[in-house]
Amino acid sequence: MSREQLLDQPGSRVIELDIEGMTCASCVGRVERKLGKLDGVSASVNLPLESARVTVPSAITDAQITETVAAAGYKATVRAPAARTADHPAAGLRPRLIVAAALTVPVFLVSMFPALQFPHWGWVVGFLALPVVTWAAWPFHRAALVNARHFGSTMDTLVSIGVTAAYAFSAWQLIADPWMTDPAQRMSDMSGMEEMASGGLYFEVAAVVTTFLLLGRYLEARAKQKAGDALKALLSLGAKDATVLRDGREEQLPADQLAVGDVIVVRPGEKIATDGVVIDGSSAVDASLVTGESVPVEVGPDSLVTGATINTSGRLLVRATRVGAETTLAQMGRLVSQAQTGKAPIARLADRISAVFVPVVLAIAVLTFAGWLLVAAPAISDTELRAAFTAAVAVLVIACPCALGLATPVGLLTGTGRGAQLGILIKGPQVLEDTRTVDTILLDKTGTVTTGHLAVDGAESFGTAGPAEVLRLAGAVEAASEHPIGRAVAAAALAAEHGQGTPGAGGLPAVEGFRSAPGGGVQGTVEGRLVTAGRTGWLEESGITPTAAQREVFGNAEAAGATAIWLAVDGEPAGIISLRDTVKPGSADAIAKLRSLGLRPILLTGDNAAVAAQVAAAVGIAADDVFAGVLPEGKVEAVRTLQAGGATVAMAGDGVNDAAALAQADLGIAMGSGTDVAIEAADLTVMGSDLGQVAQAIELSRRTLATIKTNLFWAFFYNAVGIPVAALGLLNPMIAGAAMAASSVLVVANSLRLRRFGR
Repeated sequence: MSREQLLDQPGSRVIELDIEGMTCASCVGRVERKLGKLDGVSASVNLPLESARVTVPSAITDAQITETVAAAGYKATVRAPAARTADHPAAGLRPRLIVAAALTVPVFLVSMFPALQFPHWGWVVGFLALPVVTWAAWPFHRAALVNARHFGSTMDTLVSIGVTAAYAFSAWQLIADPWMTDPAQRMSDMSGMEEMASGGLYFEVAAVVTTFLLLGRYLEARAKQKAGDALKALLSLGAKDATVLRDGREEQLPADQLAVGDVIVVRPGEKIATDGVVIDGSSAVDASLVTGESVPVEVGPDSLVTGATINTSGRLLVRATRVGAETTLAQMGRLVSQAQTGKAPIARLADRISAVFVPVVLAIAVLTFAGWLLVAAPAISDTELRAAFTAAVAVLVIACPCALGLATPVGLLTGTGRGAQLGILIKGPQVLEDTRTVDTILLDKTGTVTTGHLAVDGAESFGTAGPAEVLRLAGAVEAASEHPIGRAVAAAALAAEHGQGTPGAGGLPAVEGFRSAPGGGVQGTVEGRLVTAGRTGWLEESGITPTAAQREVFGNAEAAGATAIWLAVDGEPAGIISLRDTVKPGSADAIAKLRSLGLRPILLTGDNAAVAAQVAAAVGIAADDVFAGVLPEGKVEAVRTLQAGGATVAMAGDGVNDAAALAQADLGIAMGSGTDVAIEAADLTVMGSDLGQVAQAIELSRRTLATIKTNLFWAFFYNAVGIPVAALGLLNPMIAGAAMAASSVLVVANSLRLRRFGR
């Protein structure tokens, strides 16, 4: 049953677990299989985050879930809504690593350099190595014992058996011949000297392997902590407290106690505590922490603002519209966390291999030991026995399911975390695969390629009134309209009135008897004259017929790429007003970047062909790649048409009317300046409104996928080469231990390179 089907069941819920004790991909597989045996339960376990996202039907309690994880040998706790505060594993490993390193250095030097050896040095080395292979290596032994109790095995099983075998074999050799490291005995017995030369003791192997693996795990834990820092930083961006205005008095409140409708006072330099709408004041708001865009945004009454953004200049009064878990910041945190917990299809292969990896390696180690003895049979000398033992221990130590288990989640953790810092939200790991295959991107013109804000480009008069009077009358009647065109005309008229500086020019004249037709136009009485403004159809409906010459002027304005409206006074056309939607400054560069990524950009708009062609030419989109006059329902059809032609389609948009097309596309990209509906339907969300972020989002997703694939290649290659080399006796167990630790550290270090993306 798929996760989507599970969530559709009545009463299903999703819980987050913190899980202690997992060390490699085999642990992940065991927890997922155990939870999957519960009826209706689906789990996705993340090794670097030491967490699980579990879909649970209403019939199963949280206690049953944690008990099931405990039955697999791990400790689970249900995570509270707040971010986790558990200590990181690196802190617990540090003292063990220090003690192991301090004791291993003399063990290694004395064992490897005859000049440093002294009478009965073997016993001293054995005692020095004992705390290393017991206390320092306890995390490995403990995990191996826990798994053995549940008839399981993990990477820790291999390490524990290898280290214990090396120490026990050495101790047995020493007990069987207590004088084997006594110089006098060596001088009097040449065979004893040969035994020493061939390496009869492996205390240094047990100690060095333990130290290397502890160092590897410590560095790995530190690196995983860094990889998760981006999400922690994102969640900590929000303001901790807020100043609320109640009954005319200011009160200080913790931000988590805010309620919808509260009026918040935001002074210059303060963070806006939650999402809301400005009811008084004007300022520039720095939204770079959330959107990734460095230029502050001007806000005033009725402007929407986002929590965690910074008020840079004036004092603002903001009415809270969303608080707590409903804010944009909380939504970003949830999306990033879900993406990091998920699994890419490519990771499933690693999981399947890890499930059988350890038993297979144990079998190979046994076969290696037996094979060496069979080759030496029938007369097996001590030298051949030691060679067989060395090869078997090297096989156990070199094998590393850990690198396999870390390859995908650490790459995903770092990539999505860096994305969050840049204002890019990747909804899940499947999205990474999708960005690799897309070859066509549909761009909604308004709000994506252009600003989406119409501005008056000019006015023309057909009579004696003059362009200024045409604009003033149009502004007066349009001031009562809610339509974007109406607001743009009214704003331009008001600016022109103020700009003249005439005495008493405080505003536009009042309108009486106002009426409007959606998509058509407006009409009302201004200063005793009947003023009509709108499209050609609206004029004709109102019984006004422009002349052929006037129609030609109107047509020329539209042909030049403008949106034009008529103005008629007392039933006679008086002039036209041209408006334009300006192209965003970075759109042309963004289109060029999309082309460099191998994508074919196509412009999609409901505007007329002339407007669309002008915008396309301005940003570098070919004339053949323009879909003009497309209604909202036609956007879905445009996506389907391209898909039917064999294209893999990405769609970028920001409006409610884009949601269906975003869902239909192979890759949906929502501009964060848009609506919640669009963001919910999309696979990628860019929190800013710059088209360049769309190209950056696709590039980051592809880079993250490439990093994951590189990690997996080296993890597979390392094991495929290392195990046969060890089995053939060509690898010292100490080198094998160092190589095994290095493999995990290198996988994590490779992933951490993503933290520099975009810098």
